[in-house]
Amino acid sequence: MSDPLTTPGEGFHPHLGDAADAPKASLRTRLHHIRGDALDDGTAQTEGMRRFAAVSGRTTGSEKLWMGQTHVAPATSSSDHHHGESETAIYVVSGHPEFVFLDDSGAQPEEVRLRTAPGDYIFVPPFVPHREENPDPANEAVVVIARSTQEAIVVNLPRLYALGREDG
Repeated sequence: MSDPLTTPGEGFHPHLGDAADAPKASLRTRLHHIRGDALDDGTAQTEGMRRFAAVSGRTTGSEKLWMGQTHVAPATSSSDHHHGESETAIYVVSGHPEFVFLDDSGAQPEEVRLRTAPGDYIFVPPFVPHREENPDPANEAVVVIARSTQEAIVVNLPRLYALGREDG
C-alpha cells in the first residue's frame, strides 16, 4: 500500500524540519512534486495556445531545464514563433497536433508539416521558427514540453520564415 500523496510543492526531504523556526531549505536541496492540477499558467504565451509550467526556475529553482504542458484548442493554429536559445523536446499526449516550419535547403523555402499522433516526439532546435496547429474540429491537443533553459522562451513572429531569412 502506498503512502498518501504529498502536498503540492512540498517535495520529499525527510530531514527538513516543519517547525516555524527551522531554517528554510534551498529549492535545490530537495525533490519537488508538482501536481497536474497545480501547474503555473504564468508563462510566456503564443496566440492559439495555453502553456503551463511544471518545472521552471520559478516553480522549482531549475537552472537548466523547463518542462510543462501546452494545450492547443480544436481547429486552432498558434502564432508563428521560436524559442530562442532553447532546445525543445515535445511529447504528444493527446490529439493529432501538426508542427509547421520552413525548410530552406532547396532552391525555394518549402513549408513542411509534421503530422503527429499520441506517443510521438518532436525536436525543435534553437531559433527555428515554427507553429503548432490542431486541425481537429472537436478535440484539444495536449503535449508535454521540455526545454534546455529554465524558463519558457517564446519569441512571437509576424510570419513564418526560414533560418537566415529574418528580413522584412
